[in-house]
Amino acid sequence: MTMEMPQIRLGGDGSWLELVQTGEDSWRVTADWCSSLSADFTAYLTGEEVADFAARMLSHLRAPSGSRFSAAVTPGRNNPLRLSAEPVEDRFAFFVYLTPNGDDDVCHLQMEINPIDATELRDMFDALLASLAL
Repeated sequence: MTMEMPQIRLGGDGSWLELVQTGEDSWRVTADWCSSLSADFTAYLTGEEVADFAARMLSHLRAPSGSRFSAAVTPGRNNPLRLSAEPVEDRFAFFVYLTPNGDDDVCHLQMEINPIDATELRDMFDALLASLAL
């Protein structure tokens, strides 16, 4: 019996972002926007960093204030991903900022993910957090 690696995928057919654990401290960040822009790179992240990111996202999603929020996977250092959420009724649209070389203003990909239902988002981040089971 093989265990599935911790992962999360946000978005749909037009634009999506995926974060998948590939090893102990290795994660694959993959994104695509309308088959025109894409990113696919490995990021060094600990399970604790990803769990903290998921918990911060959940804190915003569980007690929605109706305002924007943003969270980076890691504060500073080699942060590969930042999500900024914009409320749209009972959904959130995401602006994704990917930096394969860490906090880099030169080599990055920015894209938008269409609104996703807040309940669905909570379920996805809950599942990611549970799969890490630290």
